[in-house]
Amino acid sequence: MADFIDAELRGSQFERTDLTGARFRAVDLTDARFHGVDLTGAVLRGVELVNVDINGEIENLKINGVDIGPLVDAELNRRYPDRAKMRPTDPAGFVEAWDTIERLWGQTVDRARALPPELLHESVDGEWSFIETLRHLVMASESWVCRAILGDPSPWNALSLPWDEMPDTPGVPRDREARPSLDTVLELRRDRMATVRQFIEGLTDASLDKDTEPVERPGWPPPRSFPVRECLRVVLNEEWEHRLYAERDLAVLESRLP
Repeated sequence: MADFIDAELRGSQFERTDLTGARFRAVDLTDARFHGVDLTGAVLRGVELVNVDINGEIENLKINGVDIGPLVDAELNRRYPDRAKMRPTDPAGFVEAWDTIERLWGQTVDRARALPPELLHESVDGEWSFIETLRHLVMASESWVCRAILGDPSPWNALSLPWDEMPDTPGVPRDREARPSLDTVLELRRDRMATVRQFIEGLTDASLDKDTEPVERPGWPPPRSFPVRECLRVVLNEEWEHRLYAERDLAVLESRLP
């Protein structure tokens, strides 16, 4: 435990740091950036939230006594009519959701192809490049379908990319220096997406209600059992959210062209 009182910590970096139960009082967080942080149970009083951009899972979040989660959810569904399909409850719903994912990502890839190839390796505002985003989605399919559901203990390709905050794990690749072409990554991605589609198209009510068998080897997800529907919803959520991030950043890259 450490106390920072009247301390000058401008520009400090906190990475993989446990601040559980920390107290902040009369602290200036102007222009601070939080990425991959867990704020579960956080309480903010007397704060000034001006020109703040929050992106993440929002549930049971009250601002001035108002639970804004349902408001945000309703507005996102209004903006993106396909979004509601990402919460399917039966086999047919999962097939429809995956059809939607493939259709939307096809449009996004076509948009990316119109850019010079070098821009697809360029980060926007410190976020993943377009190629890195596709590599991460490869890993999401490998982890939650190939490993968790199908039982392959080590399904990852050398180009698969875990999220930045994931601790280094034996057997799980993390090559941030790789610069594969778009076509190389798309070929790998098509293979993994075909695996997901094949499994989803074979779903029944019974198989959807099952739990997975734990995979007793280091990797991700951890070696325990998960509901099959939870695994598939994780993949759908990853696909949906990262496509929106990609579309956002492609717009920035397009604005840099002559």
